[in-house]
Amino acid sequence: MNLTAFALNNKPTTYFITGLLLVAGIAAFTTLGQLEDPEYSVKTALVATLYPGASPAEVELEVTDLLEKAVQELSQLDYVESQSLAGVSIIKVEIKPDYWGDELNQIWDELRRKVDDARINLPPGAHPPIVNDSFGDVFGHFLAITGDGFTYDELENYADEILRKELTIVEGVSRVDLWGVQDKVIYVDVSETQLSQLGITETDVVATLQQQNVVVDAGSVDTQSQRVRIAPTGEFGSPEDIADLAIRTSIADVFANVTPGKAVDSSELIRIRDIGNVRRGYREPPITQMRFDGVPAIGIAISNLPGVNIVRMGKALDARIAELKELLPVGIELHQVHWQSKIVDESIKNFLVSLAEAVAIVLVVLAIFMGWRMGIIIGTALIMTILVTFIIMAIFGIDLQRMSLGALVIALGMMVDNAIVVADGIQVRLQQGMERTKAAIEAASLPSIPLLGATVIAVMAFYPIFASVEAAGEYCRSLFTVVAISLLTSWVIALTITPLQCVDMLPTPKKSDVEVDAYGGKFYAGFRGILHRAIQMRWLTIGGMIGLLLIAIYAFGFLSQLFFPESAMKKVMVDYWAPQGTRIETVAENLKVLEEKLLQDERVNDISTFIGGGPPRFYLPVDPEGYNASYGQIIVNMHDHKEIDGLIEELTPWVAEQYPDAIVPLRKYGLGPS
Repeated sequence: MNLTAFALNNKPTTYFITGLLLVAGIAAFTTLGQLEDPEYSVKTALVATLYPGASPAEVELEVTDLLEKAVQELSQLDYVESQSLAGVSIIKVEIKPDYWGDELNQIWDELRRKVDDARINLPPGAHPPIVNDSFGDVFGHFLAITGDGFTYDELENYADEILRKELTIVEGVSRVDLWGVQDKVIYVDVSETQLSQLGITETDVVATLQQQNVVVDAGSVDTQSQRVRIAPTGEFGSPEDIADLAIRTSIADVFANVTPGKAVDSSELIRIRDIGNVRRGYREPPITQMRFDGVPAIGIAISNLPGVNIVRMGKALDARIAELKELLPVGIELHQVHWQSKIVDESIKNFLVSLAEAVAIVLVVLAIFMGWRMGIIIGTALIMTILVTFIIMAIFGIDLQRMSLGALVIALGMMVDNAIVVADGIQVRLQQGMERTKAAIEAASLPSIPLLGATVIAVMAFYPIFASVEAAGEYCRSLFTVVAISLLTSWVIALTITPLQCVDMLPTPKKSDVEVDAYGGKFYAGFRGILHRAIQMRWLTIGGMIGLLLIAIYAFGFLSQLFFPESAMKKVMVDYWAPQGTRIETVAENLKVLEEKLLQDERVNDISTFIGGGPPRFYLPVDPEGYNASYGQIIVNMHDHKEIDGLIEELTPWVAEQYPDAIVPLRKYGLGPS
C-alpha cells in the first residue's frame, strides 16, 4: 500500500501524527542551537619561540630554520609561513583543507611531538617553543570596561574579580578572557655611578633578588607525634621589602665595610634603597593596549560552549551584567564591542518574517487563482514541512545559523511545488467527477516517482558544495543537508497530509462545473496555440534557445564572481601597519588622530582600538593579527551598514595623506572562510 492510500485509510492516525509533528516541531525550534556562523575547524597553528638578545638573522638561522624542518615532516601539512624578528621566531602552520574536525586534534599532537623532538637542538638561551592551536575559539560576546580616573590595576581588579568570575558561570559560557591587561612590575632604578664606586655589578643585584624570593623546601622537624614543616620567611610583600634587601656579593668587605673576621653590623650593610629607587609600575613597553572611544580600556572576551543557543545565552549574559553593574563603582562603564546574540536574534527574526511572508504569499496567490481552501492546504504543507525539518535538524544536531537559515529561505519557494502538483491534480479529478478517495490516491500516486526525481535533482544541485573538501565545503555543508531534509520532507507531506486535506476540505463540484473543461479557457487556448506553433517551427525554436544560451554564457563573463558575499555587519576594520620596528607607543600616539576623525563622524556609533595585536576572534571568518608592536587595528561600529561604503570612500584618501609611511587599509567583513 502506498503512502497516500495508507494516510487516507487511517485518517485518525494520520491527523494524530500530524498534531504530534506540529507540537514536536515547535518544541524542536525552541531547543535548536542558535549561532552566527556554522562551526568549522580552523586549520592553523602557531609555533612561537623566544630567543632573547638574538638578531633577526640569528633567529632565522638558529631557531626558525630548525623548527621549520621539523614541521615540514608532517604529512598533513599544506604550507608554513615564518617570521624571524629580533628575539622571537613565529611559524604559522597551515594544514591541508581536507582534514576536518576531530582529525585536527591528532595532527596538533603530532605537531607538538615534532617540535618537542627539535627542541634539544635549539641554541642555549632559546626558550621552549610554544604551540598554539586554539584559533578556532570564537569570543562572540566582547565587552570593553573603562573607568574615568581609575588605573589599569583597578580596572583589571574589577574586570577579573567581579566580571570574569561571575560571567564564567553563566549557562552556556565556555571561557572568559581579558585582553589589553597591563602587566604589573616592580622597577628597581639604580645609579650606575654608585654601583661603580661600591664595586657592585648589576649581576650582583639581580642574583640577590633571585635568591631572596625563591620558594624552597626547607625540610621539617619531627616531634613525638607530629612532623612540623619549616616555612622560611623573607619573601617580598611590598616594594619596601625589596628596598630593605641587603645586596650579596663576592666582595665581603664591600658588603660589611669591615676587615675580614670582624663581626658584621647590620646597619653597615648596603641595601637596595641605598643605591636606587624601588617603585611600582607597568611593563614598559607594553605588549598590547586597548582603547574604547579613545579612552584606555580592558577587553572582556566571552566564548560559548558548542551547540548552545546563543540568543538564550546572550539574554542570560545581559541579565547577569545588569546585576553586576550594581557592584561596580561610579565611573566604571561597560561597552559592547560585539554582541553575537543580537545578530543571531535578528537573523532568526528575519527568517520568521520571511516564513510569514512566504505563507502569506502562498495563501493570497492561491486564494486568488485556486480558492481560499487550496491556499490553506498548500500553506499547511509549507508550515508542516518546516516544522518537520526542525525536528530532523534537532535529531542530527544541526544548529540554526547563517547557512541552515539560508538553506530554509532558499528552499521556501520549492517546498510547495510537490503539494501544488498533488492538490491541483486532485481538484482537476474532482471536477471531472471522480470519487474523492480515488481522485486523491490517483493524483498523488501517479506523479509520485517523477516528483521524487525532480526533488532529488533539486537537492543534488547543492551537493557539490557539500562534497568540497575545502574550508568552504565544511562551512556550507549544512546548506545541502537542510535543503535535502526540507525538500524530501515536502515530498512525503505532499503524498500524505495534502491528499487527506484535499479530501476533507475541497468542495464537491457542481454538475455544471463537471461538464466544463478545466483547460478550455482563453488562457489555456492561447498557450496551446503558442505551443503548437513552437512545435511546428521546432528548428527555429531550438535555434533561438541555443542563441539565448550563448548570450547568457557571454554575459556571464561580465558578472562579479564571488562565492562569499560581504557581510551586512555594521562594522569596518581599519588596519594600521607602521614600518617594522616602530615603537608601540608611537603607534598608539599616531592612531589618536584617526580616532578623533572617526569619533567626529555622525555615522560612527563607537570605535575600539587594539594596539600591538589584533582583537580576540569575535567573528569566526576573521583571523586576528598576532602580537606585533608595529600594528594596530580599529573596529568601527556604524549606525547603519549601508553607510559603510561612503565612509570607506571618504577615509581612504584621508588616511593615505595622514599616514604616508604606514599601510592603512579599510575593510568590510566577509562571510564564510573569505
